[in-house]
Amino acid sequence: MRPAHAIFAAALLAAWPAVAQQPDAREEARAAGQAETPDSLRRAVRTDKRGLVERNMQLTAQEAAKFWPIYDAYQQQLDRLAQRENRAILDYIHTENTMTDANAKRIARELLKAEEDEQALRQKQFRRMLGVLPARKAVRYLQIETKLRTLQRYDIAEQIPLVR
Repeated sequence: MRPAHAIFAAALLAAWPAVAQQPDAREEARAAGQAETPDSLRRAVRTDKRGLVERNMQLTAQEAAKFWPIYDAYQQQLDRLAQRENRAILDYIHTENTMTDANAKRIARELLKAEEDEQALRQKQFRRMLGVLPARKAVRYLQIETKLRTLQRYDIAEQIPLVR
C-alpha cells in the first residue's frame, strides 16, 4: 500500500467513531429540498451520529428513556468490534508488501470472526429494541445502523487495495 493510502485508511478508521455535537447535514439537505447523498450522510454521522439517530427515530419521551441506555451499550460493544476489525486492517496495511499465505489466512479469519460477532450483536440488539419499542421503530433503528455501517464498510474497502 502506498504511504498515502495507509495514512488515509488510518485517518478514516480513526474518524468513524468520532462524534461531535454539530448540525445534521442530512436534515439541512432535506430542509433545502435536496436528496440525501452518501456524502451528506457521511458528514452527518461524523458530526453527530447520536443526533442523526435521534432525529430519525422520532421517539416519545417514554420510548427514549428505554431506548438510549440500550443504544449507548450497543455503541460501546460495536466500537469494540470495530477496533478488532481495525487492528486486522492495519495488520494488512503493515504487511501488504510482505504478505504470506499464512498471514493472509489469519487476517481473513480475524475479519470474518469480527463480522460474525457483529451480526450476532446486531441480532441481539434488534431483540432488545423489540422489547422496548414498537416493531416499526425497532426496524427503523436497525435500518439506520445497517445503512451507516454499510457506508462505513464501503469507505474502508474503497481505500484498501486487493491482496497481491
